[in-house]
Amino acid sequence: MLKHKFKKLHKTVIDNVNPASIIHFLFQEEVIGDDDMRDLQNIDYSQKQCGDLMALLHTSQHPQAFIQLYAALKTQSHLKWLVERVDKFSDQSVIDLLQQLDISEPTGCVNICFSEI
Repeated sequence: MLKHKFKKLHKTVIDNVNPASIIHFLFQEEVIGDDDMRDLQNIDYSQKQCGDLMALLHTSQHPQAFIQLYAALKTQSHLKWLVERVDKFSDQSVIDLLQQLDISEPTGCVNICFSEI
C-alpha cells in the first residue's frame, strides 16, 4: 500500500525531499546496498538523486523498502507535512484495493508496524 501511495506522490517527494539523509538511513537499514549508495552519492543534482532513489526503491525486492522510506521521512521534522500527506493520501484505486483486502484504514498496517519498531 505504501509503495502505491509513494508512486502516486512521486513528484511531490522528488520536489521536496533532500535525499542525502534518507539514503544513509536506507543504507543503515539494509534497504540499499554499498554499490547503490555509492552510485546515489555520486549524483550532484538533488532531484535526480531523489528520482534515482525512488526508482531504485520501486524496483527493489526488499519487502520493507517503502516502510523504511516512510520511517526515514518520519525522522525529518521538516517533512512532517509529507508524512501526514502520505497518511491521508487515498485515491479510488487505493480504496478499491483496501476493499478487496477488507482493510478499513488505508495506513492501518503502517501504524501497527511502527508501533513494533
